[in-house]
Amino acid sequence: QVQLVESGGGLVQAGGSLRLSCAASGSFLKINSMGWYRQAPGKQRELVAAISSGGITNYADSVKGRSTISRDNARKTVYLSMDSLKPEDTAVYFCHAAILMTTLEYDFWGQGTQVTVSS
Repeated sequence: QVQLVESGGGLVQAGGSLRLSCAASGSFLKINSMGWYRQAPGKQRELVAAISSGGITNYADSVKGRSTISRDNARKTVYLSMDSLKPEDTAVYFCHAAILMTTLEYDFWGQGTQVTVSS
């Protein structure tokens, strides 16, 4: 069974920084893309950043320039560093991984970690 375990959320002051981590475990062939999504109260879940197995990155416009997504394939871990945090970054952040199981790819999600940015 595949599990994604997130860490690193919490309460941060506006202008501050944080780093989220997400480690995958279980039995599978390969992790394809990994990424971070977030969901604020009353809003839909949205992509924050994603990274392919080859290291190609994609960012939401709202975080571009102040966020960095990276991954350590050996550790099966994806990271998200965010600087210059704003109150509007407050949300539950979810890790996502597209994982190849035998011949099919499946989407897996972490349980979510709360990020609260105080003004």
